Amino acid sequence: MSIFNGKRLDKKLFAIDTDRLRQGWYTDSYFINIETILHTLAREGYRYKGVNTGDLEVEMQIFTRRRPFSLVAGVDEALALLEEGTGYYNQDGKFVNTYDQLEVEAVQDGTFTYYNGNPLEVQPVLKIRGRYRDFAKLETPILGALSEATRIATNVYNVLEASRGKDVLFFPARFTHYKLQALHGYAYSLAVQAYNHKFKKTSAPFISTDDQGDWWGGKGGGTIAHASIACFLGDTAETMLQFSRIMPVNIPRIALVDFHNDCVGDTLKVMERMFAKYWELYSAGKLEEAKGYKLFAVRADTSGNMRDASVEPLGDESLDLGVNPRLVWNLRKAIDGAYLNWQLPTEALEVAKEWCQAVKIVVTGGFDAEKIKKFEKLQVPVDIYGVGSSLLENCSAHGKSSDYTADIVRVKIGQEWQPMAKVGRQACHNPNLERIR
Repeated sequence: MSIFNGKRLDKKLFAIDTDRLRQGWYTDSYFINIETILHTLAREGYRYKGVNTGDLEVEMQIFTRRRPFSLVAGVDEALALLEEGTGYYNQDGKFVNTYDQLEVEAVQDGTFTYYNGNPLEVQPVLKIRGRYRDFAKLETPILGALSEATRIATNVYNVLEASRGKDVLFFPARFTHYKLQALHGYAYSLAVQAYNHKFKKTSAPFISTDDQGDWWGGKGGGTIAHASIACFLGDTAETMLQFSRIMPVNIPRIALVDFHNDCVGDTLKVMERMFAKYWELYSAGKLEEAKGYKLFAVRADTSGNMRDASVEPLGDESLDLGVNPRLVWNLRKAIDGAYLNWQLPTEALEVAKEWCQAVKIVVTGGFDAEKIKKFEKLQVPVDIYGVGSSLLENCSAHGKSSDYTADIVRVKIGQEWQPMAKVGRQACHNPNLERIR
């Protein structure tokens, strides 16, 4: 359930392989071992210190320890795994589902949890109480679902904070397995909603594949790739003219301008030819058709080992190479004044000025939260950031690990719940936990 709409995702979206899940196909083997042992002890009527070990009821809490916070995602899938997989196979080989015998509490997707470094003060996102042998095999897939989704959501949120609410294009699809796109896109959408909710912003979600929007109704968007320009023999302007002529008007015209490592030069060529067509249609009264030649943005994607032709060398790679602040300032200056070098009739000047100054700048290639913070601190005139592989980062050395842990913290002896946790852990509370019915 997302805190933003109060609705849980339909479990059909997760395409759970129920049979294999119940058989422990996705489970670390040592959980299968303990399940087998407990089932055997239950059949034998074994007791240890008077306790029916095979049917022992436990309280398990599931939490993450990313500092200072995590934006939680993956809870709905975790609950779906519990609902489908809790139970056991009887002697006839039939699966007996015992999910209704569990007590489950969970937070909603989109909730923040906080961690100060003290393992005795974690904030559980999920609590499960019930017979352990019925859900022991679900620990591995549940932790994986939560860790993967929370990692993406938290990374995206941090990037949005760094960008001060500027739109962030979600570009990690090519850096991870394609079957993860729907999960990642959903986590990204949660982060955008969380940021907008907290800071009263209106950042929009921009995904690159349809599958990334499958769980929440988004659609993939995009314009041209370097391969597109190669198909027009390296002519970026002709590429954009044909794109503008053929593709629907509702798709933003964003020119990729680093093909020749001359972002300013290619930008000016694209702008001049696109405005010429725009003015031809505009002045003829064909206003709707003219909209197809309105350049929305240019995108600089200069490789990190390249220095753009417009950037004078200073001998410092951080200042010279890739998409750097000086390149963006060069672009902004060239874009705003491009119309002054066109041979235009007087009546076209004001239209051309507005057309040019409305063109935005998108930057991609090697951007993460730290690089974006530097750009924002310098007030570099970027309008939109495209971020890819850094959104997949999960490095404990840099405090970015969103890994989840599950601990048994209490056991039921008779009718009483007794503490039972490894040293350094204890049962903890989270005020955002809600009883799942």
